[in-house]
Amino acid sequence: MKISFSSSSTHKAIMLLLVSVILGGSCCWCSQVLVKREERRSVVSTEYGEISAASVVDHTIHFFTLDPNSLFLPVILHAHMLLYVHTGSGKLRWMEEDEVKSTDLRRGDVHRLEEGAIFFIHSNLDTHSDRQKLRIHAIFPNSHKYLHETGPYSSIRDMLLGFDNKVLQAAFKVPVDEIEELVNGTKPPAIIHGLSSSTTKNRAWEMEARFIENLVGSTTSNVFEINKKKKKKKDKDGTKLFNIFSADKDFENCNGWSTAVTGKKVPALRGTDIGLFMVNLTQGSMMGPHWNPTASEIAVVLQGRGMIRVVCHASTNETGCKDMRYKVEEGDTFVVPRFHAMAQMAFNNDTFVFMGFSTSANRNHPQYFAGRSSVLRTLDKDVLAMAFNVTNTTMDHLMNSQQDSVILGCISCAEEEFKFVEEEMEKERAAAREKEAEEARKREEEKRKEEEEDRKREEEEAARQEEERERQEEEEERKSQEEEAARQEEERKRREEEEEARKRGEEAARRAEEERKKKQEEEAREREAEEERKRREEEEEARKRGEEAARRAEEERKKRQEEEAREREAEEERKRQEEAAREREAEEERERQEEAAREREAEEERERQEEAARKRQEEEAREKGAEEEAAREREAEEAARKRQEDEAREKGAEEEAAREREAEEEAARKRQEEREEEEERKRQEEAAAGRREEEEGRKAEEEEERRRQEEAQREEEAPGSWRNGMKKRLIRLFPTTGHAHSPGRFGNHYRRD
Repeated sequence: MKISFSSSSTHKAIMLLLVSVILGGSCCWCSQVLVKREERRSVVSTEYGEISAASVVDHTIHFFTLDPNSLFLPVILHAHMLLYVHTGSGKLRWMEEDEVKSTDLRRGDVHRLEEGAIFFIHSNLDTHSDRQKLRIHAIFPNSHKYLHETGPYSSIRDMLLGFDNKVLQAAFKVPVDEIEELVNGTKPPAIIHGLSSSTTKNRAWEMEARFIENLVGSTTSNVFEINKKKKKKKDKDGTKLFNIFSADKDFENCNGWSTAVTGKKVPALRGTDIGLFMVNLTQGSMMGPHWNPTASEIAVVLQGRGMIRVVCHASTNETGCKDMRYKVEEGDTFVVPRFHAMAQMAFNNDTFVFMGFSTSANRNHPQYFAGRSSVLRTLDKDVLAMAFNVTNTTMDHLMNSQQDSVILGCISCAEEEFKFVEEEMEKERAAAREKEAEEARKREEEKRKEEEEDRKREEEEAARQEEERERQEEEEERKSQEEEAARQEEERKRREEEEEARKRGEEAARRAEEERKKKQEEEAREREAEEERKRREEEEEARKRGEEAARRAEEERKKRQEEEAREREAEEERKRQEEAAREREAEEERERQEEAAREREAEEERERQEEAARKRQEEEAREKGAEEEAAREREAEEAARKRQEDEAREKGAEEEAAREREAEEEAARKRQEEREEEEERKRQEEAAAGRREEEEGRKAEEEEERRRQEEAQREEEAPGSWRNGMKKRLIRLFPTTGHAHSPGRFGNHYRRD
């Protein structure tokens, strides 16, 4: 099979393949790998400046920001400090051993101060520039050893005023009132507005300086004498610092440049295990996939934005460390540990500039996977092909197609990485939503089971109460029968006694007969009253059961109504959230359009400036000959053509992004409509099921009521029933004349006219 690697799209495919294969998609050190700018903790904040900090791995980075003509008051270092000047200018003064040193600071300067040094910083009031703030990024290596105690530095004033007044007076040899003025003065903030001209304050600073000189054995007359003529010649001339923009770049091509600062370039870094580097990537380029064999990198984004791809090595993957990708912007801090492969990518519409600090810098040599400087080129091709399980031809193309090195072109690589990140985040959000829905379903199932168990318990309680009632009725029936038997026995004895008494006299017999009749009548009335009471209790029990069933049905109906109301409220809340999300997206789209317009205006301004510069160059070049003029014209035409191509690519990318957003919004709308239809169908099914349950409950109650009525009617109509027998006995005892019986009640009530 023939494979062609001639087009730029093929180069891009190869680069993405290498990034995917070599840089494999969070991590045992993920909690320290990225610190966003807004996540920095505030150390100092005044109206004239601020200091923020970020802790990564075992190191601490402080970000100094001083307004023009501001002063960071003297401190003593507890550890080595490597600093880089990001913007602005100023003056750095420090004291090492018995020597005072000073130097001017400007953008790009690099310097190192040793632990124990006393220093302060004064930002310039530059009236000839745009009055930029002085911004310094400083790292304190291995800060975990002292950060929990005092921090990387402490105030000279706090250290000085920790002594008693008597010790201070003896040290300075000044009157007591001046010592009290020094001690009782208000503590100034760490960053103040310039150097005050107040004589009192200058005198206080001079006393502090003399005390420090006594402590460290300095022979310098005054650390803080800024304008006196007694400075040493060395202090007057100042110490020249290494400037990263003035020095030659370690590597540079059309895709960007990079440089590293080690002890070879800066003598102050010799003997340390810390260095500094800077990378400037043009639009649509990347730092080729590589790793550091002996150093870790701690980087800060200075300009633009980009994507970082980091891969764990095999041993860390086995212990839970996973590959990762993340987007960084200006002010963010990110870390790449030693032996972790990485690639830094710039977006198509912005450059990506970052600087950082590296450990073991003197012995570190980055190893690149792709390009002309690829470490894979040093390996045997056959062995390499077997390692990747590809043919030798494929491996030759992979090794020889890329003609650039170190910094490679990679159009839309950052965009595709960011798109993948967004897709992963969307998957995570979808998984979270599914998990939440599953949990809601489980909660609903548990609620249904609890309701079912409550219903079963209620039914069991009702059955138990019914059994108890039947048992009580049987017990009462048994007692009634026993009473009847006892009454009959008494009646028998009474008749025997009456028979014997009849012989004693007719009068006694008559009285006994009347007494007997009265007693029988009373017993009949009591039995009738007992039957009436039982009937009423049965009717009351039936009425209560009906009311309880109606109450439960009403409660179930109210629960369903409340559930439907909650669902409607949830639906309305979801619609409001979706509307708010659409408004936010519209606002973000408007901001992006405004940003694109500002970029186009900046590009047009840059083109106008370039045009003016070109005209000046053409004016100067007329004296050098027609050949140079023609060469400059060709270069200008080539630059214009490239700008037109870049603008066309940017416009195409923006249109493609707009089409993708429209497709995603349409898909999201369809999914939302499907979810709404499914929810409406479920609500209808639940309402129908509720109605069926109500109908079945009502039918069951009607059937139960009808059965009870039929049983009551059968008991009344049964020829051998107790009530029918009692009715007949009452009829025999009392004449029917003058009595009216209510039909259908079978003697439960009688009335004497």
